[in-house]
Amino acid sequence: MLSTHANILQCRFHCHAITRIAHGLLSNTSACLYNFTVLGIARCGGTDPFKLTAWSPRHVCGIVGLFLKNGELQSCLGMHLESMLTTMSDRGPDSAGIAIYGSDTHKDKLKFTLQSAAAGEVFPALERVLASKFSQPINMQVIDTHAVLCLDHAIAAAVEDLLKLEFSDLRIMSRGESVEIFKEVGAPADVSRRFGIARMSGTHGIGHTRMATESAVTTRGAHPFSTGPDQCLVHNGSLSNHNNLRRDLKRHGVHFETENDTEVAAAYLSHHLASGLTLGDVLAGALEDLDGFYTFVFGTRNGFGVLRDPIACKPAVLAETDDYVAFGSEYRALVTLPGIEHATVWEPEPATVYFWEH
Repeated sequence: MLSTHANILQCRFHCHAITRIAHGLLSNTSACLYNFTVLGIARCGGTDPFKLTAWSPRHVCGIVGLFLKNGELQSCLGMHLESMLTTMSDRGPDSAGIAIYGSDTHKDKLKFTLQSAAAGEVFPALERVLASKFSQPINMQVIDTHAVLCLDHAIAAAVEDLLKLEFSDLRIMSRGESVEIFKEVGAPADVSRRFGIARMSGTHGIGHTRMATESAVTTRGAHPFSTGPDQCLVHNGSLSNHNNLRRDLKRHGVHFETENDTEVAAAYLSHHLASGLTLGDVLAGALEDLDGFYTFVFGTRNGFGVLRDPIACKPAVLAETDDYVAFGSEYRALVTLPGIEHATVWEPEPATVYFWEH
């Protein structure tokens, strides 16, 4: 049986949803999704096809983010992100990923983060092919199932074409001057340990631990999703109009690799950023175009932005000090950060854009 508290929440969110339907702001499908999520309908089973099973609010995705104002903390970025994300493990044990924005960037260099299930065979072969076809130096750092290529901008397009033609089983996790994305199936602690996240430094980063709902548990389906240079998105929630958005973006030449609704949201944001809009304008536009419930943290080379849908049924907390801005699905993700006891802590408002940039 659902608790009184759960029923109160259900009534509150459902009434908000009905109000939004009356004003033409929310589809009936989304209202049902909000209602079902708060009610905690896990699955049907047994002899009663309509039986409700108990649901824990933690059995959903968890997201974190850390933006450093104080450069002296950059060497500890990975350590803090790992701790924050590991704390969120019980919100989704299926897969995990972290995006690190490094401080040692060069405008004439571009980085590709690649992933292969057969890294021991594929990456040595790739290194040989690159050395035979390009005179310019290309640095490759292999980290477990991932590899980071660092190369001149001048040959980036040719290298990407080669990857698609001759190494089609490789997955490009990210591209850009700063970002590196590491993600795999497994719990956050295991994924972080495999890639040595705690030893990584940088200016800011975001992370995600996933409980798969609308698509398969795969490396490709893990977050963060990167759909533009130095851009990536982590998401807690579900979009009800992602298929329509996917079709529209495909008509504009956008390519998709998964059936994940978060990839659609990431592509939507990247597509509009490419048109020249600011991050704040793009996130504001998402409130009009994205139907569903969501909390987003979107990373760019210079910082990150946070956005919750107008009902804001997915939990979120922000904390800010003179040294950093931190985001977590729950406050407990932030408790190990230095000086958190002196931070300004608040819950992000619904339908409000927040972003911080260097």
